[in-house]
Amino acid sequence: MTKKNSTLLLVSLAVAGLIAGYFFNNWQHEQKLAETKVAPTGKAVISNVRPLFKLKDIEGKVRDVKEWDGQVLMINFWATWCPPCRREIPAFIEVQEKYKDKGFTIIGIALDEKQAVIDFTDPMGVNYPILLAEDEGIVLTKAYGNRLGVLPFTVIVDRKGNIVHRQRNELTFEQVEGMIKPLL
Repeated sequence: MTKKNSTLLLVSLAVAGLIAGYFFNNWQHEQKLAETKVAPTGKAVISNVRPLFKLKDIEGKVRDVKEWDGQVLMINFWATWCPPCRREIPAFIEVQEKYKDKGFTIIGIALDEKQAVIDFTDPMGVNYPILLAEDEGIVLTKAYGNRLGVLPFTVIVDRKGNIVHRQRNELTFEQVEGMIKPLL
């Protein structure tokens, strides 16, 4: 192969690579637009429809959020290493006990390791489902509107599957009760 042919081959490969990169970048952009609603201003709009997910619980059973369709849900993203998360759980246990027979369920999604979650929740007597998300929980919490990725992060979902409230930071019994009572 002559030097001229080698140079021509390298240039052709470089051009083909640039074209492929251009189309791949456009494809990625289209995928992101399909996943994100965009307002006329061009800014992303967080959907108020509850994103679907399947996660394992602490017993290893795969749980689908669809199991709780038709109920008022409080989905709480938390971790054992998060002090405000730990402080709010006793209030959640109390709320779950008081409203469980009225079509209300709390789902705790732990962004943590299984054993740490078990060691924390068992002595607390947690009376609602705890699901394990670890690293994938970060993506899920953002899908629910937590663009900053802070913990704790809680959403309230009405019986139709619409997110009606998003809350960063710790919640009290009174705050949760005030949010869910109108939905029950």
